[in-house]
Amino acid sequence: MTSLGIHLGLPTFRNGVHPAEKKEATKDLPIEQMPFVDEYVLPLSQHIGAPSKAVVEAGQRVRRGELIAEPGGFVSTALHAPVTGRVKTVDLRLHPNGKMMPSIVIEADPYDSQRIPERPPVDPVSLTPKEMVQLVQLGGLVGLGGAAFPSHVKFQVSEGKRIRLVVINGCECEPYLTCDHRLMAERPEAVIRGAEIIRSHVRAERAYIGIEENKPDAITAVRALGSDIEVVALQVKYPQGAEKMLIDAILGEEVPAGGLPLDIEILVNNVGTTAALADLVDRGIPLVERVVTVTGPAVARPRNLCVPLGTPVSAVVEHCGGLLPSVHQVVFGGPMMGMAQKSLDVPILKGTSGILCLDPATALQFEEFPCIRCGRCLEACPLFLNPQRLTALVRAEKVEELEGHHLMSCFECAACSFACPSRIPLVQWLRMGKAMLKTHKASA
Repeated sequence: MTSLGIHLGLPTFRNGVHPAEKKEATKDLPIEQMPFVDEYVLPLSQHIGAPSKAVVEAGQRVRRGELIAEPGGFVSTALHAPVTGRVKTVDLRLHPNGKMMPSIVIEADPYDSQRIPERPPVDPVSLTPKEMVQLVQLGGLVGLGGAAFPSHVKFQVSEGKRIRLVVINGCECEPYLTCDHRLMAERPEAVIRGAEIIRSHVRAERAYIGIEENKPDAITAVRALGSDIEVVALQVKYPQGAEKMLIDAILGEEVPAGGLPLDIEILVNNVGTTAALADLVDRGIPLVERVVTVTGPAVARPRNLCVPLGTPVSAVVEHCGGLLPSVHQVVFGGPMMGMAQKSLDVPILKGTSGILCLDPATALQFEEFPCIRCGRCLEACPLFLNPQRLTALVRAEKVEELEGHHLMSCFECAACSFACPSRIPLVQWLRMGKAMLKTHKASA
């Protein structure tokens, strides 16, 4: 073991970085249920792909778990009422992305028990592949690790294709976040059940679940179930939870540049998604709530909460004792890939894994210095890109050269920015480059 507490003998991927974990405040805190509030805001854009389409109108009464928006296309999912109440309006509300977006606003019924009516279980073996995909899409499932990619799209295996292996992501490599950790420790049977459903559906040969070694209780809880799904303890490294890195660490296989895991017959899902799938299949419960870690040095009482979708962030933070006077920044997600918020009047989304409350010491604004050609960004990049070279091309507006340097392969993990001794915001430049490249292609 090194001085960083890393077992070098455990599997991992090449390159990457080691930010401080900062999970101590919540890693041992059990998941609590967030109390219901008066009003919920459900943006129709909650995932990658086309927004959902509202099927309710102002004044309509809805029950918890009832369909309120249907998929807006194949790469889109359904949306369900997180509470029983009345639809107040369908109009524009502030989205965590900073824009005003179409949203369904529901006033909760203060006299309702707010219990989700469970339905009889579905036998997944009896479903055709098409029926299974439809069930997942209408259940509103998306990737709960942060990307919020519609889950059913991964489950539809094209004719002539197959899935050899299923990999379940339990790494949770972002600093501060512990929602996946607690889910595995407290509901391992749901995680494994969902993984078994996926493996059965795609007829995979084997399934694995990768968990970083800093979650020993989660590893023990999942292994104790005796499933034939192999639990692989991994080194603690960022971004181990990225699907290409996870495949490399567990299987030693490489997803081709510009490709997907499907190209090498592998399917990857987050542990939160597999648990949600188990709830959908065995209990008939669609995705109406998720586990969120509320943490950071600028919140009074850090917690892991099960929060109904659409709950205002302001209410979640207030339930955790409120923000401290030292607060400097509030981030959705983790510090590496999260999105800073300009207002607390935004709702919890399907992809909201954390609310990170930072003080000036942890939300440092560094002075940028010239590049010293040290190569640390190359050593950090898990995809072996050249962030410094790409940044130079973006600054010089040499758009035609960006694609040849595989800019679009970057998944914006920010490992390069973290490693840069000159504090150059490399990932921000790469995001700008992507936008430039997309505009250039559209006008070509």
